[in-house]
Amino acid sequence: MKAIHLHAVALLAGIVVATVSNAADLTPLTPEAKTVETRSGWEFTVAPYFWAAGISGDIRQFGLPQVNIDADFSDVLDNLDFAFMATAEARYDRFSIVGDVVYVKLGADAHTPNGILAGSVDVTSETFAGLLGVGYAVLEDQNGHLDVVGGIKVWSVDTDVSFNGGLLGGVEREDSATWVDAVVGLRGNYFFTPEIYVTGWGLVGGGGADVDWDVGLGLGYKFNDTISAIAGYRALGVNYENDGFVFDVVQQGPILGLSLHF
Repeated sequence: MKAIHLHAVALLAGIVVATVSNAADLTPLTPEAKTVETRSGWEFTVAPYFWAAGISGDIRQFGLPQVNIDADFSDVLDNLDFAFMATAEARYDRFSIVGDVVYVKLGADAHTPNGILAGSVDVTSETFAGLLGVGYAVLEDQNGHLDVVGGIKVWSVDTDVSFNGGLLGGVEREDSATWVDAVVGLRGNYFFTPEIYVTGWGLVGGGGADVDWDVGLGLGYKFNDTISAIAGYRALGVNYENDGFVFDVVQQGPILGLSLHF
């Protein structure tokens, strides 16, 4: 079982939340400003993004001992089955509604020593992190804005282990946890020129988790009123412990995204 546990840990090392959490128009804090205003006065931004995040920290599942993990993005990519990351914003005057979704599915299989208990083991890990928040611009002019943001973040971490062959053939086990955190923080941007701008954000909170935080900084380029591109760096951390389930990790890495404004 030790070999099986280590394989599950290797998969969990690829979990993003974030990897989040909460990637930028790239983050839950879609920072793009100066979009084309609709007749109703609303401005909308939708931004799929990519986050090349590594992960480090402590995890515990299936009643096994807590394990420290430290994996870079290449380790995550080796076991990646599917990932979806996107953020959106609806803005009216100084008010905004922001959302961010991160979903990652990882899978791997491994043969066990001697093949007595099981010939092989399949492990699947799924992680979802979704943010919904509202904001208000406390500072705003023609060059940018600074918003106060508050909202809720939903986390879900699920791991399945299936045994093939041997004495445990056909046995499946699942361990999972879902929790909700309240978060608050700031986000803002500043245009150096009509095309080039810098954006940053910071959120912190808790609830189901002892602490939940997300910070980042990006440099953007506005091609026209519809399309912008952003590159930067994001770090996200969460510390959740409940009934023997531990997910205390920090995910960080470069982000790259494309924002569509309408």
